[in-house]
Amino acid sequence: MNGDLLLVILIIVGLIGRSPIITTAACVLLVVKLISLDRYLPSIERRGLELGLLFLTMGVLVPFASERISYKDILTVFTTWPGILALSGGAIATYMNGKGLDLLKIDPQLIVGLVIGSIFGIIFLRGIPVGPLMAAGITAVLLKIFTFVADRIS
Repeated sequence: MNGDLLLVILIIVGLIGRSPIITTAACVLLVVKLISLDRYLPSIERRGLELGLLFLTMGVLVPFASERISYKDILTVFTTWPGILALSGGAIATYMNGKGLDLLKIDPQLIVGLVIGSIFGIIFLRGIPVGPLMAAGITAVLLKIFTFVADRIS
């Protein structure tokens, strides 16, 4: 399928699904292609995720920079159940990201399913894309569960 046509389809799907992130991303990429800046697409692919994560992390860290989070708030993370669970969630998420990276090294063609699944999640589940590594990590866990159950059944 023609890349331009696919981007136009994504723009329409983004508009119908009320997903400004998909719509804007597809529009920017279409403009890059239409004004013959295709040579920058590999750089956008390679560095886009890093820049997106950089801005996401900056957005999350703004309360620290603006001093809306105090030392007392930080101490609460280590002394309350929600805080301890948040620490655990962060540790588990980074572990799953590592498993996702391992999975993508073994089976790189899975990225197609991860991207399409992420688009469905953004449009139909009102999700927020945070990166293919988490999606790959969840996929790795689901694959482990599936193979475990399949081995038990057969």
